Amino acid sequence: MSDIAITISILSLAAVLGLWIGQWKIKGVGLGIGGVLFGGIIVSHFSEQNGLQLDAHTLHFVQEFGLILFVYTIGIQVGPGFFASLRKSGLRLNALATLIVALGSLIVVIINKAFDVPLDIILGIYSGGVTNTPSLGAGQQILTELGMQNITQSMGMAYAVAYPFGICGILASMWLVRLIFRVKVDDEAKKFTQESGQQTESLQKINIRVANPNLDGLCLRDIPGFDERGVVCTRLKREENISVPKADTTIFLNDVLHLVGDSHSLQRMCLIVGEKIELEPSKLVGNIRSERVVVTNEKVLGKRIRTLGIHQRYGIMISRLNRAGVELVPTADSILQFGDVLHMVGNVETMDAAISIIGNAKQKLQQVQMLPVFIGICLGVLLGSLPIHIPGFPVALKLGLAGGPLVVALILARIGSIGKLYWFMPPSANLALREIGIVLFLTVVGLKSGGNFVNTLTQGDGVTWMGYGVLITFVPLMAVGIIARIYAKMNYLSICGLLAGSMTDPPALAFANAIKEENGAAALSYATVYPLVMFLRIISPQLLAILLWVA
Repeated sequence: MSDIAITISILSLAAVLGLWIGQWKIKGVGLGIGGVLFGGIIVSHFSEQNGLQLDAHTLHFVQEFGLILFVYTIGIQVGPGFFASLRKSGLRLNALATLIVALGSLIVVIINKAFDVPLDIILGIYSGGVTNTPSLGAGQQILTELGMQNITQSMGMAYAVAYPFGICGILASMWLVRLIFRVKVDDEAKKFTQESGQQTESLQKINIRVANPNLDGLCLRDIPGFDERGVVCTRLKREENISVPKADTTIFLNDVLHLVGDSHSLQRMCLIVGEKIELEPSKLVGNIRSERVVVTNEKVLGKRIRTLGIHQRYGIMISRLNRAGVELVPTADSILQFGDVLHMVGNVETMDAAISIIGNAKQKLQQVQMLPVFIGICLGVLLGSLPIHIPGFPVALKLGLAGGPLVVALILARIGSIGKLYWFMPPSANLALREIGIVLFLTVVGLKSGGNFVNTLTQGDGVTWMGYGVLITFVPLMAVGIIARIYAKMNYLSICGLLAGSMTDPPALAFANAIKEENGAAALSYATVYPLVMFLRIISPQLLAILLWVA
């Protein structure tokens, strides 16, 4: 067999072993995809003992391509939520998560200076302690740009030593916060349920009878409040007639308006229009049909809703817009992206014609446009290769193969589409490419690190590295957990989601969800902080490397 064939065979064997190890669970918690690293270490240990040599060029290519694929798909996945998470509703959670990253980075600086730990080792420990593989790749990239050689093995060993407690440390911090504050989980769950309407900002719908005599005879658009973005009127009931109103529809006393919006805006409309009434849904049907329609027609991508003329031509109202799991109140200026889900309400006779404009070819959601994928990867690699000159710094810096594809993917996911190219990827396809990328990267890191791993752990500095990893993991989590409980008065279940999200750790999220099943508080916090934290975890080792290199 050729060297390349042997290398690919050994790599596949290590991946199979690692994925099997990752499935082992103790009380529902396991290594997950991190098991691949240890699979590579085990296979490498026995391969070197038997004198088996692997092709270095093949391993290098597989490692770099796996990292690019993983980071790019992560960016596409979190892109829409990345910018949405920075809005007011998520600022507190994201500020606390950022504090966790900042505290961990500060501890890295202190350890490096106080104990003279080599830069490659401390960055490897940092990535393992926070259980973030893209962070490891970013650290390797920046150190290579700075001129350090043969760092994959040392960083991989440091990462592997710190990784197990990185997972255990998150779970321990959740348990200790619960113990310190004597938290009663059932009480926390009830509190979250009571407050969840304000926390999730979910859209609501109400029926308001027009009782304000000052509105009698006015057009809908002239009613105060309808010029804002928080409310949409989807149906008008006048005696027994049901219709979809337009902006110039005249309103009379005792008309019933069916409104959709956030709770604050709807309460304000009640004060202006009249009184809230209860109506059976069947009494608002009439000759009206409602559908959830997926935007798949390339001709409408990037266009504003007003330019489609759906309301004017067909009398169809778009009452809600769901984008990447976030439900929004659409306006005439809302720009459509591939994969948006529109809630459309209108006359039975004209609904099909309106749907044909939007597309609703749901099979397209299962198809992957490969051309945009490789265009995005190419742009990301090019951006990562551009030199950034900083005055007084000895070498030009680069975003590298981790930072470049991530930044490009975030931007493209936010744009949504350019012409007939759309950057949306079906969740199943994104997950498959992401898993392939991380398996390839971690397997190679394990194979390159395995030769000296056992000796380092038993006879070298492995135990000391583990202690450093404990500090990097545990101290920031406990500090922010206590701050969130005492000063931010946060719900305990939300704190658990925050701690898991700050480490981008799915096993920890599974543990947090299991504390109180079917509650959703932990998952909501996790999803809120995940996009920003993933970005920070990739950028932080690069900033640390620059800071410590200069110092």
